[in-house]
Amino acid sequence: MRLKVLLPEKVLLDQETEKINAEGENGSFVLLPRHVDFVSSLVPGLLSYTPPGGEEVFLATDHGILVKCGDEVLVSTRLAVLGPELGTLERIVEENFKEVSEKERSTRSALARLEADLARRFFEWSGGRYE
Repeated sequence: MRLKVLLPEKVLLDQETEKINAEGENGSFVLLPRHVDFVSSLVPGLLSYTPPGGEEVFLATDHGILVKCGDEVLVSTRLAVLGPELGTLERIVEENFKEVSEKERSTRSALARLEADLARRFFEWSGGRYE
């Protein structure tokens, strides 16, 4: 299989692999070369792959999507980091990626309040009538 990890600004990884472990919305899963075509949304966590004849390599990934089609596995995410060791990557996920998710929730909440206020003002401006 060929694994490509795509970030908005570059291709982080383009590597032949024998096995891929990832974490989706419904839990962890493993992809092997003869696995059926597959699509999964990814949650912030660790993705690992095993190159032919090599040792397992780990990446920290943010939310994203994984698509396996034939021999190609594409991972598209906003943030991903290849790390020197597993402990370092786990800290990156905990400190950085989940912090971004919290900021996004806060931003969405503020946007929802603005939208509700706009709708209320428009309703008041229209004299409280639905037409």
